[in-house]
Amino acid sequence: MEYSKTYTAKAEHIDVQNIMDGLYYPFYMEYCRHDYIREVLGFDFEEEAKNGIYMVLSQYKISFLRSLKKDDQFAVTCTLFADPAGLPKLHFKQAIVLNGKVMTKAVFTGTCVPASGGRPYLPASILDKIADAPKLDMEI
Repeated sequence: MEYSKTYTAKAEHIDVQNIMDGLYYPFYMEYCRHDYIREVLGFDFEEEAKNGIYMVLSQYKISFLRSLKKDDQFAVTCTLFADPAGLPKLHFKQAIVLNGKVMTKAVFTGTCVPASGGRPYLPASILDKIADAPKLDMEI
């Protein structure tokens, strides 16, 4: 299932070249991904942290294809994939799309870890929700 949110490029994110600074693309993707995780997976970062569960990123790969400009209204998409090797990882394919054109695309990989330290894992509540998720079909 592809999840999507719409955002507007803020003036303070625009650099001297009148395009959005590359630093901000992952932030917009994070906003969308966190909403997806909360709304679809039912994982509330603040509540889970109080319960001793941290969801963290382990890596990401991003490709910048085109630049956004001030006041551009764009969509950020997020699609969840399971780990092909069955590891306790969540893979999120994301894209920033403007007028039907992909501006930036990325794959973010995350997992959960105990706040007290320990090995990565996925809580049962998340495992239930990703049981039917397609497996990631690319190396990251």
